[in-house]
Amino acid sequence: MKLNDAVFGGLLVALGALVLGAVQGYPRIPGQPVGPALFPGLIAAGLCLCGLILVVRGWRQRHEQRWFAWDDWVRSPRHVLAFALAVGSVLFYILVSERLGFLPSATLILLALFLVLRVPPGRAVLVAVLAALLVHLAFYKLLRVPLPWGVLKGIAW
Repeated sequence: MKLNDAVFGGLLVALGALVLGAVQGYPRIPGQPVGPALFPGLIAAGLCLCGLILVVRGWRQRHEQRWFAWDDWVRSPRHVLAFALAVGSVLFYILVSERLGFLPSATLILLALFLVLRVPPGRAVLVAVLAALLVHLAFYKLLRVPLPWGVLKGIAW
């Protein structure tokens, strides 16, 4: 799907404005010129600025470029299925990860995506398992993010 730059720019401006509004409620640190709102505020201001540039650019090109157009991949059932599976995998993870656990959930999601994208089955299984283990190691051990164990609760490492 192709959006005119003005549409995407408007979305960026709206996102930046929401973040700028949200960081106004962050607490101030007495005696400090900077606080926790500084970096999110700078990023939000950058989003607003880039969004405005895109709005101006898209408005100038409004006669040459349609506001909305479908890409060629939308006519491919395999690509539409891969897109639906990517969105569905997020919902799947939200719904079952606590009971099933991160490792089985991530492995199943990756395996399904690899198979839809025509990765050979043997390679898909191997890469899905290794990638899930690597991501788990990075987040659980190195970054100390509490990932759910689910059915693997008894063998936590």
